[in-house]
Amino acid sequence: MTVALYWHEKLMWHDTGVLFGPEGQHQWFEPYPHLESSAGKRRVKNLLDASGLIESLQVKRPKPVSDEQIVTVHTEAHLARLDELSSLSRGGEGTVNSTTTPVPPGGLELFRLAAGSAVCSVNDVLSGQNEQAYALVRPPGHHAETERVMGFCYLNNGAIAARHAQQVHGIERIAFVDIDVHHGNGAEEIFRHDPSILTISIHQDRHFPPTTGHVVKAGDEDKNNLNIPLPPASGTAVYQAAFDTVILPALQSFQPQLIIVPCGFDASGHDPLGRMLLNSDDFRWMTRQLKKAAADICDGKLVMLHEGGYAPHLVPFLAHAVFEELCDCQSAVSDPFLKALTSPWAGIILPHQQEYLDNARASLDLLVSG
Repeated sequence: MTVALYWHEKLMWHDTGVLFGPEGQHQWFEPYPHLESSAGKRRVKNLLDASGLIESLQVKRPKPVSDEQIVTVHTEAHLARLDELSSLSRGGEGTVNSTTTPVPPGGLELFRLAAGSAVCSVNDVLSGQNEQAYALVRPPGHHAETERVMGFCYLNNGAIAARHAQQVHGIERIAFVDIDVHHGNGAEEIFRHDPSILTISIHQDRHFPPTTGHVVKAGDEDKNNLNIPLPPASGTAVYQAAFDTVILPALQSFQPQLIIVPCGFDASGHDPLGRMLLNSDDFRWMTRQLKKAAADICDGKLVMLHEGGYAPHLVPFLAHAVFEELCDCQSAVSDPFLKALTSPWAGIILPHQQEYLDNARASLDLLVSG
């Protein structure tokens, strides 16, 4: 059974403006391109085409989500605000999170299409058309909360797709495993009080958002949320231990009927918006573990949604490793950065890193005990 790839060239046209610039005009600011650009994601598709791996995928065009689907996880006021800003001749730049998350003219059309890619991916997997699906989209979605844009995200693509899976396909339990280097705050906030959805996020501690993503402790209200914050410079050994001792046991305990993976590639050793040490083999390994878990727990039902990753030269090789693992095939592509990113420090667990892992494991014990 082939893996579905949702792709639409128009999503690469999302205009993010400039990044971290001053509001309005400033005589001393030289405009700097936004890091959430089309470069890295289009290069992923280009490498799939060039390597021939695209032939092992079923490439599909998404359909946009409706207002009704959006308001299953977002407020009507949030949708109305996005609609208002999108209709302006200059969009919402300078109005909402202007330095990082501007709403461009006509932006809502593309936000709907990105979320629609996630929904279509879920439809394919749950209907049996494909065992796994990958939505290669922008803008990303995992930071978007119920009623605010954040971190380059406007609509929470994964959350909309999860609620669709429940309402249309009758799925009772869904697990998120967010591997982006930034905390998956959006799904956590949206589903905080929903025991039918388990949100797991492995991320750099206190990075972004700096006030969320902490380990759940005794007495906290969270009953279905598992955060695994890790210190900067964590690599292969730390991530593998986190999967083996926290993430995979959590999935086994929860027994989801669908696993959704907000798949960010910004935990790599070259990413400008992260400080981790992962390489393409690490993303290949994580995909293998998630695919095995899905096969054991939910008949292989796995949906991956492209999120962050801001090193355009490297992201295509990280993503290509993920696609090779999904397709159970090896192409002729070799990662020219793999050797440089195979650091001796990434292969060990230092005492302070072990302390983080122990805290996350204690959080899992609380979750399992009820």
